[in-house]
Formats: sequence, C-alpha cells, structure tokens
Amino acid sequence: MRVFVTGATGFIGSAVIKELISAGHQVVGLARSDKAAAELAAAGAEAHHGSLDDLDSLRSGAASADGVIHLAFKHDFSDYEGALAADLRAVETIGAALEGSGKPFVNTSGTLMMLGVTPPGTTGTEEIVAGQRARGASENTTLAFAKRGVRSSVVRLSPSVHGEGDHGFVSYLIGVARTKGAAAYVGDGSNRWPAVHRLDAARLFRLALEQAPAGSIFHGVGDEGIPFRDIAGVISRHLGVPVVSIPREDADAHFGFLGAFASADNPTSSALTQQRLEWQPKEPGLIEDLEQGHYFKN
Repeated sequence: MRVFVTGATGFIGSAVIKELISAGHQVVGLARSDKAAAELAAAGAEAHHGSLDDLDSLRSGAASADGVIHLAFKHDFSDYEGALAADLRAVETIGAALEGSGKPFVNTSGTLMMLGVTPPGTTGTEEIVAGQRARGASENTTLAFAKRGVRSSVVRLSPSVHGEGDHGFVSYLIGVARTKGAAAYVGDGSNRWPAVHRLDAARLFRLALEQAPAGSIFHGVGDEGIPFRDIAGVISRHLGVPVVSIPREDADAHFGFLGAFASADNPTSSALTQQRLEWQPKEPGLIEDLEQGHYFKN
C-alpha cells in the first residue's frame, strides 16, 4: 500500500514510517523543508513537499495514496484554538480527497483531550464519543467520512507516548523538576495518566490502516493509569531532588502550560482496541522506561 503520512518526521511519525516500511508498505511523508525531505529519504520514504496550511499539498498527497495516516499537529499552546482550526481544515481536506474511494484514513487524537477527567470509579473506553471536547471536531469529522465512502478511524493516544528521543510531556516534567529543584505532583498525586510506548503506538497505527472498520475509535494505551506521584517519584530518584506536593491553585505557576493537566485523572482502557485489532502492547511501560535512565542523560 502507498501510504501518505503527515507528521512523518516527528517522534511518533518516524516510528510509524519504520513500522510501515518493515511491513512492506511504500511511504510518502509530508515534508515542510529540505531537511525533513532528507530525513525521509534516509528512512526509505518518499518526500511530498507541503505543510498543514498548504491544503493543495494535502489534497494531492492524499489523492495519490492508497491510504493516509494523519499525525501532524501544531503543538502551539499559545494559540491552541488556531492549532485546532488548522487541524480541522487538514482533516476536511484529506477526507474529501478520499471520498468514495473506500481507502483508509487514520487520524490522531488524545485520551486526555477527548475523555478528560473520568467520573470516580470509571475508566475511559473507546465507546465514549468525543462530543465537544478540544479535538472533538477533528474526531467527529473523521468518523463522519465513514458515511462518505472512506474507511476512516481515529487513534487516541495517551498523554505520554514515551521512548528514547521523547520531547513530550514527561520530558517536560523532568525539565521542570530540574529547574525548580523538586519533582512535584498536585494534591495527593493519586490522579492517573495512561501511557504507551512509541513503538507500540506505531504498530497500532499500522494495524488501524490495514484492518480498521470504517468509523472505528482505538486507544493507544499500554499503561491504563499511572499515579502522577509515581512518575514524580522516579524523576526524584534520578535527579536527586525531593518530591513535593503542591496545591491545585499553584499548579499553573509550577508546571506552566501543563498545569491544567497535571491534576487530571485520565485512566483509560485499550481492551476493545486489543480485541478488535489483535494489538498487544509489548514494549516497556512508562515507569520501566524511565528507570532505564535515557530520559535523564541530557
């Protein structure tokens, strides 16, 4: 299958490309620069020059492919509404280019953004619809293309997609702990974050591309919910800084943009995903990955 991948040179995208090529697929990656094009060539993929804002490039890339995996997103929390709007335009453009073809279109979302804080005693599942949450419009638009002849699906990723080279939330938490001289959690730190290793996530995207029925939602979740204080505890040991509890009203000042999420309780199941796609997470969990020490080398 000739697969068009946006976000192809990112932390997750680069793993997805390797997974696809290893499975015998031909990959065409969206490249915003010559540097990105060179990285794609080195990985064995073809470059398609363009960007999320270049809708013509997205349209032509999708139309010439046998399937699309959409990973790119503008992670600009200073203009998050603008990032959401750009993503929605990209999804609408890609879906329209595939309309009536029966080709697969796998979009990316997140458990934290879509499920939010779950009611006490419950765990988020794939059956919970997005509603009006942050990336809900992108999810709902993707799934609606199932009625327009597109084999569309959504993969909701855990807030921590971890592994060597990660520059996401956990890496950010480590940076905050270094700067502040303490590894913090909010309140009693019992709130839980799900997590998934980037290689397990890459395999999930491939399986969704190859097998997902139209209108499906999947969860990229290996660890269903790790107490935030446990994450802080590992960071504390490796950095040699104390673990501290901070009140919710101080979270924004301590964690910056991550303050709103640091107290979120987001336990999430991937049981249906594992059953429907025969996907089994097999890489190290987040705590084991942190204990290996590579997050703390720089």
